[in-house]
Amino acid sequence: MSAPRQDPLRDPRFFADPYPTYAGLRAGCPVQRVPTGSGGHHSYLITGHAEAREAFTDPGLSKDTVRFFADKPSNRDLHPAIARNMLASDPPEHTRHRRVATPLFTTGRVRQMRPFITRVVDDLTAAWRPGTEVDLVAELAVPLPVTVVCELLGVPEADRASLAAHSHDLFDATDTARVDAASHHIGDYLTHLVDAARATPGEGPLHSLVRDCAEGGLDRDETVSLAALLLVAGHETTTHLIGNAILALLRHPEAYDRLRRDPELIPGALDELLRHDSPVSVATFRYSTRDLRIGGVDIPADHPVLIAPGAANRDPAAFPDPDRLDLDRDATAHLSFGHGVHRCPGAPLARAEAEITLHTLLTRFPNTHLTTPATPPTWRRTRLTRGLTTLPLTLA
Repeated sequence: MSAPRQDPLRDPRFFADPYPTYAGLRAGCPVQRVPTGSGGHHSYLITGHAEAREAFTDPGLSKDTVRFFADKPSNRDLHPAIARNMLASDPPEHTRHRRVATPLFTTGRVRQMRPFITRVVDDLTAAWRPGTEVDLVAELAVPLPVTVVCELLGVPEADRASLAAHSHDLFDATDTARVDAASHHIGDYLTHLVDAARATPGEGPLHSLVRDCAEGGLDRDETVSLAALLLVAGHETTTHLIGNAILALLRHPEAYDRLRRDPELIPGALDELLRHDSPVSVATFRYSTRDLRIGGVDIPADHPVLIAPGAANRDPAAFPDPDRLDLDRDATAHLSFGHGVHRCPGAPLARAEAEITLHTLLTRFPNTHLTTPATPPTWRRTRLTRGLTTLPLTLA
């Protein structure tokens, strides 16, 4: 099958609903060469589930973004803390960073955080009343994970809204200058925060992170890099997980009613909700360090490779009738948190935030519905993540 002539992931129809595009590409070939952007460059896009799992663990694929672009002309100006972080590195550098980050999100640590998460959800919804309209994205799905991750990093409350806005801008697929500027706002701010924690003794969350980084062999710039990754990755995808899950349930009344009748089923339903509409549509950058063969397709060295969890999660070879939300399905093999050494360490925290949010909505406002069900929702214009811009609900 010949490669598409235009980047299929930049079509406006893709942002509204990527799944027909993914299905068409996967039917042609689950690994294929596609245009990237408008500069005549190409990448290899992986849309099959088995092929995505294979790619996630292939040692011939690197995430070292800086090394890939080192000898290539570029007008980009990302802050170093954003350009080189755990998500954009390979072992052993990646291993050092992950060794520090993983303990922050253990099951026990997240269990300790659940009362705080519950208080935040209660505070954000305290003024909600049946019969009123709310924007679930702006009033809950955005501020909840921002508050949680900023608490984890010790970010002062007065700075959180601004920092969240800049983090939001990092995913703007339409304006690279805006992305670069946002990266410097975040990087400079966190550098100041880390320097202050390193200079003065204390027992706050950021002081604890700084000590953990020092004990793990991370220097000052690497500590800033890890803090930036925790901030950005720690809330953007969780925001989308919450919004996507609630929209999916409201569009599938039988599933919604089932969880409303028995909220204890919510934790077990999260895998299927994550599979059905993944908050990560396309995984972050990888490239081939040598000639590879994935899914029977030859990929030459030094080419970008895009793994699409959003597509893999709808692969009928892995999940029969994949477009249907089925709470009885075993969806634990979904790839929304990635796979292999780069699997998201913050998955337990994201799941806890989504679970508590869903439980609150379904028990306090069990008859909530979409305010304008006939109006298609609007989605962020970025191919990396998939999330709503707004979600107007009428509480009941």
